[in-house]
Amino acid sequence: MEELERTYIAKKLPAKLRTFPSKKMLDLYIPSTSTHPGLRVRKQGNIYQITKKRPISKGDASRQTEETILLSSDEYKELSSLEGKRIVKTRYYYKQGKTNFEIDVFHEGLEGLVLVDVEFSSVEEKDAFVMPGFCLAEVTQEKFIAGGMLCGKTYSDIQKNLNRFGYKKLNLYLLNKN
Repeated sequence: MEELERTYIAKKLPAKLRTFPSKKMLDLYIPSTSTHPGLRVRKQGNIYQITKKRPISKGDASRQTEETILLSSDEYKELSSLEGKRIVKTRYYYKQGKTNFEIDVFHEGLEGLVLVDVEFSSVEEKDAFVMPGFCLAEVTQEKFIAGGMLCGKTYSDIQKNLNRFGYKKLNLYLLNKN
């Protein structure tokens, strides 16, 4: 399946974000020895899956093939025991007008990082999309921000790259105040 997507770093949290549906996610990227693991095992509530993403054409991360297989809890349990690089985040399913956003608020070592993904049904829709005001910059083509690159890292590991965009670590306390 082809996925059309653009990714942004947030400059602030949208108003009332915590009132929108959300799910805590645990992603395990394998193999652990890879700089950019391409296989992800995910626990999202009671849903377990394994996913492989690959760019359709080199140099364009906005168009990828995505293959996902649902797992049983036993399959997930066994796969999640493998050595891998982990990410913990809460994904908010935020809607503004007709646009659906997936807002990932990272936890643990990446706390303070907030990414915003928008998926599209056509290349024309993707190309015409205008970045929303709560976002700071588009980072779709930035390799350092891909899940397989973020896994196993801390905020300080990626801070230099984020500084290039003027990104300021977001205070998650604000999430509870919106």
